[in-house]
Amino acid sequence: MGEPKGVAEGVPTAVRPDPSKDDGRRPVAWLTIVAPSSWSVTPSARSWCTCGYERHAIGRAAVLQLVAAHTEHRTACPLLTPESEGRAA
Repeated sequence: MGEPKGVAEGVPTAVRPDPSKDDGRRPVAWLTIVAPSSWSVTPSARSWCTCGYERHAIGRAAVLQLVAAHTEHRTACPLLTPESEGRAA
């Protein structure tokens, strides 16, 4: 008698990508904004990064400022920007 088969003969099997494959990318900075649909409710936001940067904001103007600060941090964060090339030793 032959070896047991995992599927019925003649049934095609799908080859799936290897789930253990990793491209090395990881989330580093997050921006969460809570803006309820009602204008009577105050929006809030939180910006944080794995480098230790963390800010909170409450109110429309403060949330807009936090969004700008989060964007600025992403351009200056040591975890997101590669070190300058061609440094003198």
